[in-house]
Amino acid sequence: MNTIKLALPKGRLMAETASLFDRAGWGLKDYREGTRSYRLTCEKFPDLRAKIFHERDIPVQVAVGNYDLGICGLDWVEELMAKYPSAALVRLRDLAYGEGAVYAVAAEDGESSSLETLRGGRDTVRLVSEYPNLAESFALRLRLRRFSVFPLWGAAEVYPPESADLALMPAKEADAPFNHGLKAVDTVLRYSACLIANRDRWQSKDLSDILQAIEEAAQALPALRRPESSPASSDRRPLPTVTRQPSAENQVRLALPDGHQQPHTVALLNKAGIHIKDYPSPTGNRRPQAEEIPGLCVKVIRPQDMPMQVAAGNFDLAITGEDWLRDHQYQFPSSPVVGLVDLSYGRVRIVAMVSNDIPVSGGDELRELWSTRRETIRVASEYTNIADKYARENHFGRYRIIPTWGASEAFLPEDADLLIDNTETGRTIARHNLKVIDTLFESTGHLIGNKDSIADAAKRPTVQSMIDALRKAVEI
Repeated sequence: MNTIKLALPKGRLMAETASLFDRAGWGLKDYREGTRSYRLTCEKFPDLRAKIFHERDIPVQVAVGNYDLGICGLDWVEELMAKYPSAALVRLRDLAYGEGAVYAVAAEDGESSSLETLRGGRDTVRLVSEYPNLAESFALRLRLRRFSVFPLWGAAEVYPPESADLALMPAKEADAPFNHGLKAVDTVLRYSACLIANRDRWQSKDLSDILQAIEEAAQALPALRRPESSPASSDRRPLPTVTRQPSAENQVRLALPDGHQQPHTVALLNKAGIHIKDYPSPTGNRRPQAEEIPGLCVKVIRPQDMPMQVAAGNFDLAITGEDWLRDHQYQFPSSPVVGLVDLSYGRVRIVAMVSNDIPVSGGDELRELWSTRRETIRVASEYTNIADKYARENHFGRYRIIPTWGASEAFLPEDADLLIDNTETGRTIARHNLKVIDTLFESTGHLIGNKDSIADAAKRPTVQSMIDALRKAVEI
């Protein structure tokens, strides 16, 4: 049996990729938005094994040989190749949908609003991006004298000019110029969806039937693209007006979370008498106003990025989960970031889980089972430093941490042996035939801060008032 493994994307490319295979009559059951199944069967090719991944994970999974073929954006392929140019990847075909570009953007009213200014400056140029490897390559290509790159999980557009000089971020051409008072100063990379293969499998395995079927399906791709008269921006919501607060010595910079934690955060802030205007924002504004607190500057960023950004001094305070605080502290034990107030919401358990098919019920039994194995134990997690600490403390011997960017439960059991993840109800775990063998700790929302900011005499009154107000709100 010539089993072929195919990695397919969720998210931005999912609808058009599903349309491609529907037109080709593949019969990929359950490949659609909102699916709860990550493993797909194919009516046309019974020996095909397809799995859904976060798009960023696909080039890695193909490069290491876990999958023969994959479909993802060229941007994530180039992000991997920028750091690992000898990775075992072959780009087979541009699929001509999902077009966009990675732009280098700067604040329109910032001091570093042109590449010439950045090249000629003597200060360190700060770059932020979901594409840290492309950002480093871009800085080297520009021959910047000094630069630093801050990796992000997202929301790069909110960092310039206060917290970064340049942000590398993806966008469709119809979505430029950007909101948030930004302008594109260079195009780093143009991309679209592409078909990739593992180089060794492409040379040694018979993929001809699958590749021919994809090629035939791709001939109809122009019909999948939006007509030029109906640009993607035609139904966009009104963009917010950006109001930046001038920098001041006593200004306290607060980071608030985006995503599903916003309702809990708003409820607690209101309870504490801290009212943030336009948070959450129906227009996507990431710079809400705290009009009742003079000197408080607020930005909305990803919770995963907060500990590093607070440590770097870009924010004085932030509201994030204890899970992300611990992951940061495990990597940087001397970090200036500290937990200030347990906000007692967003409670989840950080757990170790395995496939239900593994005959163990706890961590001790798992160690005993693996003590006889010679293979490297694969530990998948978004919490790479928590996972590494758990593996070391449990004396796993030979192990490898596999970073994931979402849909982590899909990795077990084929692509990982153990998963470190969070769970609230346990329903997702049961649905994917997994079981919890260990609970590492419970995580809740926390107010975190930078030690230097807390000790700063000019900022201390505002910082302390925030701490006191939130602590009182939690105790009520």
